[in-house]
Amino acid sequence: MCGRARCTLRPEDVRRACHRHGSPARFLHLECYRPSYNVAPGSYMPVLRRDKDGVAVHCMKWGLVPGFTKKTDKPDFFKMFNARSESIAEKASFRRLLPKNRCLVAVDGFYEWKKEGSKKQPYYIHFKDERPLVFAALFDSWQNSGGETLYTFTILTTASSSALDWLHDRMPVILGDKDSVDTWLDDPSTSKLQPLLAPYEKSDLVWYPVTSAIGKLSFDGPECIQQQIPLKASQNSLISKFFSAKQPKTEERDKETIPAGPKEEPILEGVLVSDSNDEIKQVDEEKAEPLVGDSSAVASPPESVKKEGESVETGGLELTGKSSGRKRDYELFSAQEKPWKQQQSVVVRMQDDKSCGKHGRKKQGKGNSKERQSTLHFFFDEK
Repeated sequence: MCGRARCTLRPEDVRRACHRHGSPARFLHLECYRPSYNVAPGSYMPVLRRDKDGVAVHCMKWGLVPGFTKKTDKPDFFKMFNARSESIAEKASFRRLLPKNRCLVAVDGFYEWKKEGSKKQPYYIHFKDERPLVFAALFDSWQNSGGETLYTFTILTTASSSALDWLHDRMPVILGDKDSVDTWLDDPSTSKLQPLLAPYEKSDLVWYPVTSAIGKLSFDGPECIQQQIPLKASQNSLISKFFSAKQPKTEERDKETIPAGPKEEPILEGVLVSDSNDEIKQVDEEKAEPLVGDSSAVASPPESVKKEGESVETGGLELTGKSSGRKRDYELFSAQEKPWKQQQSVVVRMQDDKSCGKHGRKKQGKGNSKERQSTLHFFFDEK
């Protein structure tokens, strides 16, 4: 069934969509029409019907109120906003309207809800090329106790097409070409109408999920047709995937993240690199394990160092955020970008050690490779 639609068409667009742009037309009660992305029964919509001299674009209320309804009754627009095409020739409310009260309703698209467990997901259905959809409809007029004449209409429905039966078992009767529109609107014989009431099976009808907020009558605007991607229950968030991922063993992680570098550490722009480090000496050298590959290899110097709070690339490792101040963090910086985090202490040593030469550099010995290996092993130690 069709209970919500998008109708933002101009009255002239309605006539063009119904292939009547070359015919003389009257426009009636258009002051009541308000274009909307969320039209519901009880709202005014432009309807094209036959007129004496041609056609009329007549603004009517969606939701049929039969002409034989008592004048004192309060109209219920939700009672007959749809009519089953299979039974319109049998029910009195519709049978008397078939000969002369057939009309056309043009919309941008319509909405349908798919029940998913305890919730319902709405979908927006429209033509792929964005042309208007034309529905077969019936209209009637009713006069209330105050003498006011009210024009109302109902949209005919049929069995759902093979492409949309997963969504709902019913769909509007869509007249997809000029011949079907002409037959429904102008042919005086009702015997030719039955073939028009079949499901629309062409592949140019498309759909996608939209926000469930359109269930509220007050919700309107372009947000109604913004595509939504519902998350499947089996999908986990990226955060849960991150914490659930197993970490590789220590030795395997060492092989992957510690590249072989030069045998001697480079001198970084005149800053003294001291082999003596109080915290490094606290590492038990006897428990150090050799690195994979060259026994004298050390981590390659950092390619780029950014400001605090930004990522720091360190030859195969990437560090982000501020240093936590823990000993393990310090050891990483000691091994990978030594002495980037200890510049102040190094400068003090430069001032105290006047025998370093005029450039303030100390020669690097080759006997300290075991100590550097111990430093890296301490960082990657799982304890």
